[in-house]
Amino acid sequence: MEAKSRRRAPGMSPEQRREMIVRTALPLVAEHGSTVTTGQIARAAGIGEATIFRVFADKDELLDACVTEALRTDHVLAEIQEIPLDQPLAGRLAEATAAIQAYLGRMGMVLGALHATGRRGRGSHGGGEAADAAIDRASAMARTRGALAELFEPDRDRLRLPVEETAGMFMGLVFTWSRPPTGPETPAPSLEEYLDVFLHGALTGTTPEGSPE
Repeated sequence: MEAKSRRRAPGMSPEQRREMIVRTALPLVAEHGSTVTTGQIARAAGIGEATIFRVFADKDELLDACVTEALRTDHVLAEIQEIPLDQPLAGRLAEATAAIQAYLGRMGMVLGALHATGRRGRGSHGGGEAADAAIDRASAMARTRGALAELFEPDRDRLRLPVEETAGMFMGLVFTWSRPPTGPETPAPSLEEYLDVFLHGALTGTTPEGSPE
């Protein structure tokens, strides 16, 4: 009986391997910060430790890649763009807020763990790359605002301000709600309360112009 020939699974490209290692490393970095070892990451990824250094010059470069991945907004933008536009505006905004809050939470865990374990900034990057990072953040904010504007588009005729301005205000509200400037003695408003005030104003029993009904 002839032995069946076995096909070997195609190997990963260097870029695919980098992405796989970074995805594996992210939860470990969030847990251990800069004290995570390449050995821990290799074991979690099911690869030899030497494989990491075939695609990363050193651990610092790997941690930099983890920071870059944590800051990426691709996933949250995709989630916002998938929100159905045929549901009420409040429902659309609640879904968008949940997506943004989850993104901020993941990013905060990674950056917070690195900061807590003594890592400041992004490795040995110089001013040029810092400037590029600032441009990237500005571009990410603009793309997020654009995605949120699409959620307001079906209700354009009901808005008191242009769609783009309304989306910018809402984005500021989401960031504030996610990091409320209140002390432990002051409970933060719920998402429903934030959205209600945003959509209908802070006053009760008044018309949009502020005069009694």
